Amino acid sequence: MAGNQGADVRSDCFVTLELTSSGGVQVDLASKVGILYGETISVLTHDILTRFGIENARLRIEDRGAVDFVLAARIEAAIHQVIESDVEFWPEMLLQNQYATAADRYRRSRLYLPGNTPKLALNAGIHQPDAVILDLEDSVAPDKKEEARYLVRNALRQVDFYGAERMVRINQLPMGLRDLEFVVPHHPNLILLPKCESAEQVKQVDARIQELARQHGVEQPIYLMPIIESALGVVKAYEIASASKSVVSLAIGLEDYTADLGTQRTNDGRETFYARSTLVNAARAAGIQPIDSVFSDVSDMEALRSVVLESKSLGFDGMGCIHPRQIKVIHEAFAPTPEEIEKAQRVVLAFDEATRLGLGVVSLGSKMIDPPVVKRAQRTIDLAIRSGKLPENWKDETKN
Repeated sequence: MAGNQGADVRSDCFVTLELTSSGGVQVDLASKVGILYGETISVLTHDILTRFGIENARLRIEDRGAVDFVLAARIEAAIHQVIESDVEFWPEMLLQNQYATAADRYRRSRLYLPGNTPKLALNAGIHQPDAVILDLEDSVAPDKKEEARYLVRNALRQVDFYGAERMVRINQLPMGLRDLEFVVPHHPNLILLPKCESAEQVKQVDARIQELARQHGVEQPIYLMPIIESALGVVKAYEIASASKSVVSLAIGLEDYTADLGTQRTNDGRETFYARSTLVNAARAAGIQPIDSVFSDVSDMEALRSVVLESKSLGFDGMGCIHPRQIKVIHEAFAPTPEEIEKAQRVVLAFDEATRLGLGVVSLGSKMIDPPVVKRAQRTIDLAIRSGKLPENWKDETKN
């Protein structure tokens, strides 16, 4: 058996498979769209069973609007429950031109999508998060982990996330190493390593990713974002952040962290101030992005805005979100203020003028400007343009 069933299930199906000694393949389809798509589902089913060499079986599908890649994932998961096989059924790879990413791209918002709930992934990209996280860890029940792997794999191959960075949160090690076999061949951009407590864990995951990438001809980089979720992880934050060149971000998970401390998480965050500040410092020292935790109250947008502004003031570049309605608030709160934009403009213009004059140093008033300051200023400008707070031709406007 594989999948989800019930009146509230959407864009999913429930599959039961029984091997028989004769009679060929019998497909019992219960679907409101069976008249329109019954033949297509039947062809897909026979293709998958043929791929696994199954000639005699009874298959029942309770369909609740599942698209092909979901049906395929559920059928394959059911097959692997009744036979041992190294065979896999990969749907066609779509949208390959969207898989490029960059180590320093914006990661203001990362939308978590439970790996075993396909309806949430299908249209996640239209909400325009900077990234989507196909989650195999906390949001997936222990007895559904294997099923979720097939679904996440197929989602990577077929779902259009409209340019959002494609992330996957694997399980804790050693289980997460098995997850990588389902993920790496299918062009994820970034792997999140939960409950990370040592550089050795990072190196182990990185080595396995590189090995699988070579085996499957994956040439694009696959980055890492360890998640600090314990007191030990906080103590070893810099060690973790600097463990590999593949690490581009360091995140914190405050629900598990406060549980590890034996305290309750509060909106004012006094109990997590040390951990968050430590993580930001470790990430900046390692030259990577610090990323804050999720805010769990999806109904309180004002509280979310306050948390994001505090997060920004501590030095974080982004945070996780668990509902699409949080994305807009996060983007707006992380956007540069008018004062920040004005300062960045003055720095960039001063750098341009010094470059034009062939000067070896850049100054703004009586202050010398170091290259990192110019880089930060340019990033502020880029974010202001992305946030709609500054036109792309702002330099031309300053000349008028």
